[in-house]
Parts: sequence; structure tokens; C-alpha cells
Amino acid sequence: MADALRAYGWIVAMWVRSTMVYRASFAMLTVGQFVVTGFDFVAIFIMFVHTDSLGGFDLPEVAFLYATSGVAMGTADLLVGSIERLGRRIRDGSLDVMLIRPVPTFVQAAADDFALRRLGRITQSALVFGWAVVAVDVHWTWDRIALIPVMLVSGTVIFAAIFVLGAAFQFAATDAAEVANAFTYGGNFLTQYPPTIFAKDLLRAATFGIPLAFVNWLPALHILGHPDPLGLPKAFQFASPLAAAVLALVAALAWRAGLRSYRSTGS
Repeated sequence: MADALRAYGWIVAMWVRSTMVYRASFAMLTVGQFVVTGFDFVAIFIMFVHTDSLGGFDLPEVAFLYATSGVAMGTADLLVGSIERLGRRIRDGSLDVMLIRPVPTFVQAAADDFALRRLGRITQSALVFGWAVVAVDVHWTWDRIALIPVMLVSGTVIFAAIFVLGAAFQFAATDAAEVANAFTYGGNFLTQYPPTIFAKDLLRAATFGIPLAFVNWLPALHILGHPDPLGLPKAFQFASPLAAAVLALVAALAWRAGLRSYRSTGS
């Protein structure tokens, strides 16, 4: 594990150095990501010009959901998002090159083309998060405060695991990046909004299927003091680390199975 992390750091450092050669380009791309992702929150803000609440959540509470989902998704995308290009590598045969290098294939695929510009998305979400924490009407007890970093880390692991599951699926489907995007970027969009505006069947699928509800919905219900629309036991609101660990294990097994089944491009 230590060797894998060290190798990941070396690859990332190489890409960061190459990025910094063109500092103006890096700055423009980062600001571009900041602005483009900021439009999502502008849309939410415009909605609240015409209403005082959305599914029982006011603007600072929705901003809290938006920001926690955005930080988790942005961090996962920064750390392992490049792995979604696996289908392209399978098609052009470049995955074979990774297999013969003395570095774990997963590390190479995750760190390859490390895009530091994705910090723009994280920064934008972090700024909204800072405002939401100050503006939200919450009595900040120790358990609510402690739950915030747990939620952010668990949400990052959940999104990262979904990225890996999508990549593992591409060993069988060759190119299914768009399928994975429905659960990564689509999951990010879903969890930006209150769970109370969605049908209960969708909430159950996001809790017991792909556990997107553990990214921020369930812990945020405790932090913000809202009732659970599904009426689940209170323990579910503290179970994000468990959900993240289980999904990460499933993703690791799926990746290992996909890599073992790989038989090259045949070209």
C-alpha cells in the first residue's frame, strides 16, 4: 500500500509539473471550472427568488447539500476521475503498456493525466459550504460538528468507488463511460437537492442500491434537524463510513475481477 501511494504521488507530481509549465492556461481552465460549476448554484439561487423553501429546506440548507455533495464529488474526481478513460485505453491497447510496468495498474489509471484544474470545482463548492455553515439555522452541537468531516470523507470515498465500479464495468462493455457518468455526475446533481422532493422509490434505490443517500442526505438530516422521509432508524444517519467502506470493497473486488478477465485488444 505504501509503495502504491508513493507511486501515485510520483505520477501526480509529474502531471502537476507539466501543468505548471503553462501557468496561464492552468489558471484559465481552473477559473473556467469554478465559473461553470457555479452556474449550478446560481440556478438554485434563482429558484429561491420565487419560493421560500424547497421540500421543506430553505436556501442555506439546500446550499449545504449542494456544497457537501460538490466537495465530495470534486475531490473524488480529482483523485481518481481519470480512471473513467479506461474504455479508451482498452480500445487503443494502451492499457497493455500499463500492465507491464512495475506499478499497480489501478494507480496508473487513477493518476494518469491528473487534472489540477479540477480544484476550481472544489473551491467553488467549498466557498458555498463556508457560507452555508454560517447562514444555516442550526444549533452546532459536538455530534453535528464531528459529522461534517465524516460526511465529506465518506462522500468522497463513495463517489470514488462509483468511478472505480464504472471503470471495472468497462472491462466487459469496452466503453461505458456514459453509464458511469449517470451515477457519478448524475449522483452529484441528485444529492444537491433535498431528498424530500424525490419519490420514495428513488430514495430507497439511492439508499440500498447505489448508496448515494449516504453522501450527504442522511447525515445532513441529522445536522439540519429534518425528519427522514423514509422513516429509517436514526443509526442510518451515522452510517456513511460503513456504506463507504462496503462500496469501496465491492469496487475493489470488481476492479480485480475485471483486470483478471482482461485479454488485451487482440490487435
